[in-house]
Amino acid sequence: MDSVKPGPDERAEHVRVAVIGAGFGGLGAALRLRRIGITDLAVLERASSVGGTWRDNTYPGCACDVPSHLYSFSFAPNPHWPRVFSGQPDIRAYLEWLTDTFGLRPHIRFDCPAERMCWDPDELHWVIDTPRGPLTADVVVAATGPLSAPRLPDLPGLADFPGLVRHSARWDHGRGLRGLRVAVVGTGASAAQIVPEIARDAARLTVFQRTPPWVLPRRDRAITALERRLHERLPATRVARRRLLWALREAQTNAFTRHPGVLRALEGLALRHMRRGGITDPALRERLTPRYRIGCKRIVLSDDWYPTLTRPHVDLIDAGLREVRGHTLVAEDGREAEADAIVLATGFRVTDAPIGRLVKGSSGTTLAEEWRDGMAALRGTTAAGFPNFLTIIGPNTGLGNTSMLLIIEAQLNYVADFMARLHQLRGGGRVALSPRPAAVRAWNDRLQRRLSRSVWNTGGCDSWYLDRHGRNTTVWPGTTIAFQRATRAVDLAEYEVLRTP
Repeated sequence: MDSVKPGPDERAEHVRVAVIGAGFGGLGAALRLRRIGITDLAVLERASSVGGTWRDNTYPGCACDVPSHLYSFSFAPNPHWPRVFSGQPDIRAYLEWLTDTFGLRPHIRFDCPAERMCWDPDELHWVIDTPRGPLTADVVVAATGPLSAPRLPDLPGLADFPGLVRHSARWDHGRGLRGLRVAVVGTGASAAQIVPEIARDAARLTVFQRTPPWVLPRRDRAITALERRLHERLPATRVARRRLLWALREAQTNAFTRHPGVLRALEGLALRHMRRGGITDPALRERLTPRYRIGCKRIVLSDDWYPTLTRPHVDLIDAGLREVRGHTLVAEDGREAEADAIVLATGFRVTDAPIGRLVKGSSGTTLAEEWRDGMAALRGTTAAGFPNFLTIIGPNTGLGNTSMLLIIEAQLNYVADFMARLHQLRGGGRVALSPRPAAVRAWNDRLQRRLSRSVWNTGGCDSWYLDRHGRNTTVWPGTTIAFQRATRAVDLAEYEVLRTP
């Protein structure tokens, strides 16, 4: 990647902070920076509206699997959530409300992706190439998120498929599926929401299942008008509801990280849920029963997944899709199905974030090159060799069972303290903080030791939490309260202080 440093005749606009992305992480970062008095900032957004994941994912049935009152910022509560588990339109509306209520829109540059970013060691700032020309920034906060780049399977014949092909995150609403033979590839959280919805329209629906998910009851319902009025007029009730949801999820996390054996009770609940969902045929029940410990993969919450699979026009092929031959789809075990449309519910590129190829650090190598053997960041936020570069939802900050907004808020506090430290150290010149490689290694060695006994590593599954080397670079091996403590303040002993001469 060539340098993007402006030439002698090219004047670049300078901002104190450049935020990349306008989803939950980017909007939260802009809001937190504003709250500490930093208004010289630019939010670079590749699309024409805010929302991130909740803008891009509009597939039928798209909703959150975290309770609504835990899926909003604590400093910007929403007493008007319509359902216990809110759908995509309501979550996106919350992000639009957040943007306008807190005056963030003037800072956002829509249709303006960060195409390349290079660290300038002489000026101690970042040089960012955008479609509108170069931009320099003292600090970059990357909030592109782990669920932003769809993972497309490399299947022989897929490119020549004569019908419709769509990924769950790139849904085409202009072309319906009514009356078509549809195949869905994948059985994760997105598939569990899509399949029951499109089964209503499809003439025939085939689900390709490489690995069955553990499924628990969703128990979604409308939040009553009385509840909403109570939460609006008595904020303490809303706070109490959020804290109760938080406490329940924290208790589950302890089982995932320290006591996987406790999860057998959850497995029993899931098996009873399968029977109550109409899976009475022993052969089908056998095909739908996971052979790994619950929690090893993300648990699916659904009340209509199992009933849909029992419908007469729905077929389950318990094998992955191997190749496509015209309208014929061939499974890994040789079984075939005919399809006019293929829905790829195959997830995202989580362990090889595409933004890594766009960022060149102090050694002249990209973040992707530095992370070729596995992602690693200090406290999930800063990477060795990349001064003044912070990532929201970075390596080992993911959660298997609770709200990512709890992690995001903790990282925003870390960002705020990072900026405060820079201000204290600034003096009369430029200053930057670069995490010491030894500190990054020590932090990640501790994480990997803790992960080694967690259900994510020992549960007997192959999940998207693991990278191509089998290393868990995704999940935070503890409670969100523990992560809050770990990111409460920047420890300058973990950083090298860089100054201009």
